Amino acid sequence: METQRLSLEEAAKFLSEGKLVSFGTETVYGLGANALDSVAVAKIFEAKQRPTFDPLIVHLANAEDAEKYAAEVPERARKLMDAFWPGPLTLVVPKKPVIPDLVTSGLPRVALRVPDHAEARELISQADVPLAAPSANPFGGISPTTAQHVLDGLGGVIDGVVDFGPCRVGVESTVVGFDDAGHPIVLRPGGLTVEDLESVVGTVRSVQSMLQDDNLPQLAPGMLSRHYAPNKPLRIVESVSEFRDEARVGVISLEPLPDANEYAVLEVLSSSGNLVEAAATFFSALRRLEASEQCDRIVCAAFPDQGLGKALNDRLRRAATPLVDS
Repeated sequence: METQRLSLEEAAKFLSEGKLVSFGTETVYGLGANALDSVAVAKIFEAKQRPTFDPLIVHLANAEDAEKYAAEVPERARKLMDAFWPGPLTLVVPKKPVIPDLVTSGLPRVALRVPDHAEARELISQADVPLAAPSANPFGGISPTTAQHVLDGLGGVIDGVVDFGPCRVGVESTVVGFDDAGHPIVLRPGGLTVEDLESVVGTVRSVQSMLQDDNLPQLAPGMLSRHYAPNKPLRIVESVSEFRDEARVGVISLEPLPDANEYAVLEVLSSSGNLVEAAATFFSALRRLEASEQCDRIVCAAFPDQGLGKALNDRLRRAATPLVDS
């Protein structure tokens, strides 16, 4: 199969015909299919080699469309919609039967989001269907933030890609679910900070305190313990300074280092240590190190655990190579 570069209008036509099309959003590039068509949705799982127990996010053109697919919208969910849609926020709410069970991995709730990207919303409007769209990369790999990243991973496997330029946010959306009393729970940190959420609905809990089995249906997309991973070993370290002068180690640093020329390969995410800039460049840096012939392993120190640093640490933990007991 040849993967075509498409105009927005061509991409909308492809999607309405049940084909697979990747498109850019403010977070990462998604692999879209008609969310109401089980056959089209099944193609997503096949193309990505994604297990069907990992649910998909459904992208909408506007907040009003949520009423078509949500059986119930908790009060705090509505407050978050009003405050942050369009935006990098996914809300997990009870679904209507029109959403196929394959989209939700058989669970009674659907993950909905309105992207903060005018062209992506126009694409959804022109296709005239909601789009199920996980990140457009082989399952478990590094998320794509450019159209070329998509072609590098899924070229020849999907029908088309529409190039909306580099992604502005660069990490996936924050996913929020709700307990039986309607209290919000952060299921996956992402492009919207916990601090932003709490400014609207008060204290939110985190799912990190809950046990998740990778072999069972996931509560939300992107929750598997091993995800976003490069094909080289990645280790989280206390400090990258110990890897000065060590051969064949690629280093990711939040900010510039005074001894930069002493590292085999160094990727600096922000010239000023800015977490927003770091989030936008993290996956691209991982991809460059994955492709580099100068390193065969990667190290990175944890990020400040605040703001977008929480999302970066989440991605870093899921990308890291599991330790093996000796």
